[in-house]
Amino acid sequence: MFKTAAGAYIRLHREDFSSEEEFLKWKGWSDEDYRVVDVRNNAYTKLTVSLERIPEQIGALSPEQLLIEQYDQLDREQFCRLLLEGINTCLSDTQRRRLLKYYFDGMTQEQIAASENVAHQNIAESLWRAKEKLKKFFKKAML
Repeated sequence: MFKTAAGAYIRLHREDFSSEEEFLKWKGWSDEDYRVVDVRNNAYTKLTVSLERIPEQIGALSPEQLLIEQYDQLDREQFCRLLLEGINTCLSDTQRRRLLKYYFDGMTQEQIAASENVAHQNIAESLWRAKEKLKKFFKKAML
């Protein structure tokens, strides 16, 4: 299909072109334009949710679901408090610093070792010992 300057759509065929070469030239241009538009549309579609797929009562939770959500939120908050308490009370300053760099800053053990000018093995052992201390802390806290 081709849209004319007047806005009418017409269908072009091979025989509408003076040669096979001219047809292939314009078909290639049309196909490339179609591909660009199709990729753009696919990107939009992948990042968009259809309204038909969303429940009619968005955010309307049953009383049971609301209660479960509240308990889950309390559980997450309690766990975060417990984790911070364990990190701040059980670990040495060095272990705390390294654990935070590794798990929260996303640094690798090699990067931490380079930043602290120590061997990689020191970082690995420090992280292992920190995790062992936190495991013991959680076991006691959960009793």
